[in-house]
Amino acid sequence: MSFPTPDWPRKYRPCIVGVGETAYAKRGGLNDTTELALCIEAIHAAAADAGITASEIEGFSSFGFERHEPAIVQAALAAPLLRHASIVWGGGGGGCSGAVMHAAMAVATGQCRYAVVYRSLCQGQYERYGQYRARPMWGSYVAPFGLMSPALMVALTYRRFMHECGTTADHLAELALTLRANAQANPRAVMRGHILTRDAYFSSRIIADPFRLYDCCLETDGACAIVVTTEELAGRLQRPAVPILAAAQASGPRWTLGPMGSHNMPIENYATTNSMEVAKAIYTQSGLRPNDIDVAQIYDAFTGLIPMGLADYGLCERSEVASFIESGALAQGGRLPINTAGGLHSEAYLHGLNLVIEGVRQARGDSTMQVPNARHSLVTSGGGTGHKSALILGRP
Repeated sequence: MSFPTPDWPRKYRPCIVGVGETAYAKRGGLNDTTELALCIEAIHAAAADAGITASEIEGFSSFGFERHEPAIVQAALAAPLLRHASIVWGGGGGGCSGAVMHAAMAVATGQCRYAVVYRSLCQGQYERYGQYRARPMWGSYVAPFGLMSPALMVALTYRRFMHECGTTADHLAELALTLRANAQANPRAVMRGHILTRDAYFSSRIIADPFRLYDCCLETDGACAIVVTTEELAGRLQRPAVPILAAAQASGPRWTLGPMGSHNMPIENYATTNSMEVAKAIYTQSGLRPNDIDVAQIYDAFTGLIPMGLADYGLCERSEVASFIESGALAQGGRLPINTAGGLHSEAYLHGLNLVIEGVRQARGDSTMQVPNARHSLVTSGGGTGHKSALILGRP
């Protein structure tokens, strides 16, 4: 989709007008409720933030392993109409921004007035995503070679990146410390109050070389949601409308499920997050260049995805990733602050939808670690699968 440009009528231009979330907790910390109840709570919060009632929502979009079908959510919200329902194929967070794209297309084409993108996750009640479980693809292709969990699978691609680009364990440590530091300002972050030191990082056990314990994202329970509409309708609500300047999903050749299923990628693209085609699309749609990005929420299921993502999205050259990290560019006050709420590493793991919420907050100017005068916020989705998506959000 080529997103409506500023000269298009307002009734076609999609924007985000509401965000909402439940409390986030470590896996098992919300076992006194249900995953569906968390989902509905987050949607009600997003609707309230948008200035509408949840029953006015007519479009429903999600991704990955979401268990709650739109018809069930519609009934739970007592919404009289369901005019759009979609889910992005593929596991993990690769379809997160793609789900936002679906919602944006639905409102821009008049399929519905208000669409919600939602993700609910209760690992304490269901499966742990970081733990091996038998699946046809994993069992057939990668499990026989000892790849039993996402960390083991992704570690291979990042180890290759280290060889090609000269990053070291010190760069991973710097990223982990930056993300944890960002979470300290965020009252929603699961890891707020849990300071991470360099000594603690290097003392933690190896999970899958080169990833240590603190290179891996959280396993959390919770839910979050965003409400998408058109600028015309947003004007009636008198709420800050964050324009969706670009949204895309794509995959390169022969990736199939990437490190999470086949490791069949071309060798020249092996040490990447398979985001180069997505990057081309969002920059073309928005008319922006990488140096126009002021703040980024980069999918960080593992810290190693960040250096690869920086290169894939053109935020720095592959040969410059190590020096870019060393310069402090990614930390508060740097050239390109990342994951300013703590990310999947230190805020919560919601398959990336909380990264979209933080992107919205940066655009609105109400982040807990606000980047001054942020005009363009990048959100990337996915890192360990073949399917990727991304957004660029603008200032209201």
